[in-house]
This record gives sequence, structure tokens and C-alpha cells, in this order.
Amino acid sequence: MNEVTALLKKHTSIRKFTGQPVTDEQLHAIVESAQCASTSSNVQAYSIIRVADEHMKQQLSVLSGNYSYVLECPVFLVWCADLFRLHQAHALHEDAEPAYIGTTEHLIVATVDTALAAQNAAIAAESMGLGIVYIGGIRNHIAEVAKLLQLPKYVYPVFGMCLGYPDQQPGLRPRLPLAAVLHENTYDPERMTRPMEEYDRIIQQYITKRTGGKKTSTWSEDMTAKLKTPARLHMKSFLELQGFGTE
Repeated sequence: MNEVTALLKKHTSIRKFTGQPVTDEQLHAIVESAQCASTSSNVQAYSIIRVADEHMKQQLSVLSGNYSYVLECPVFLVWCADLFRLHQAHALHEDAEPAYIGTTEHLIVATVDTALAAQNAAIAAESMGLGIVYIGGIRNHIAEVAKLLQLPKYVYPVFGMCLGYPDQQPGLRPRLPLAAVLHENTYDPERMTRPMEEYDRIIQQYITKRTGGKKTSTWSEDMTAKLKTPARLHMKSFLELQGFGTE
């Protein structure tokens, strides 16, 4: 194992931060690292909004699920899938041909580009001794978030990211066994049961210990409960209003 893989395997989500500030130099290095992530056809279909205004952070904290760490973290970033810049690039050339900007394929490209860049940023931050946690709750009230951030057409907020120096040491959460995620040549649905049963036992032990016995559910039980609960069903209509998924 080298230093990079060792760092990756130590990742935990940090939800409590010290008061030590993150310097602009650090943030710029983190963003520049994000920009070095792979991107489809060099589109670079993302933008990052640093929210430093305390009132705005308070609003985003509430909209995201009343998470205190959104307000308290030294740096809060909103990662946006951005095809508006592509729209601007097309407009520079006054091309009479139609521009297929908001297609489902471009939506996928922009979302993947955003996620790849953000993960590069997370790794860069952790290499500096910082910690992060992703905030998918930014999509709970996505229209209100988009309005607050003044997002134009062809842009949507994918997730937030809290960033700062850790003030906690949460334990590593076990991941699925390799056999559950790595296939050879073709997808093999028959091999799923045994690794999931193994993982259920591991997660049950982990969560029982972490919660002091207050929670004892397995991974498959948690996933079953998750699938029974409608989540963010407003996303489709919001994305259509933003110009995505036109084809």
C-alpha cells in the first residue's frame, strides 16, 4: 500500500470542525486539484460556489436539513453541474445550428464531471489534514437553494461540502466486500447473496457498537427501509425547469 491508497482508505465523514481557518491558499490548491479530475471531452461541466456569507449559510443549513455543521464549518462549498458555460461558449460563435445543451446525456456528463472534481477536492483536502462531509441534503429544497444562489438555466446544485480541520475522530464505516462490487467480464447477479449476508453481519456489529445498542439493523434492512420512503421526487420537474433532460 502506498501513501495515496492509505489516505483513501482512511476516509471518514467529518461533521465537527475546530475553529482553525482554512486559508485561501489551501482552498485554491484544493480547487485546482479538483480541476485536474477527468472530464468528458474537456467540457469541465461544473462550477463551485463558496458560501461565506453567514446569513446565506444559515439559510442553506436550514434548507439542507438543519445541519449545524453547514453553518459552523470554516468553508462551505456548493458543487453545481454547469452547462450554462457550454451555452455561453456556443453563443460566442453565433452558430445558427441548434445547440443540444440540456440533453439527458449532457446532464449525466455534467453530474459525473461534478462528482469527479469534488472527490479530487476531498482527497486534496484530506492530504492537508482537513476533513470533509458531503451534503446531499442541498437537494431537499433545491428550487429554494437555486434561487438563493442565483443559478441560471442549465445549472443545478448537486451537493454541498463542509470543509475544515476535524474536531472528531469517527471510526471507519465498513464497506461492501470486494466480491459484491467487482465482477469479471459480465455482471453476475448470482454472486450477490453471500457477500450481502456477510456485509449484513459486519454492519450489524458495527452499528450496534457505534450506537451502544440503540440501533441493530443490517445493511439490507436499512436499504429496504430507504426504498420504501419517497425521496426528493421534485428533482425531475426542477431539472426540467432548469433546462435539463430535453432529449
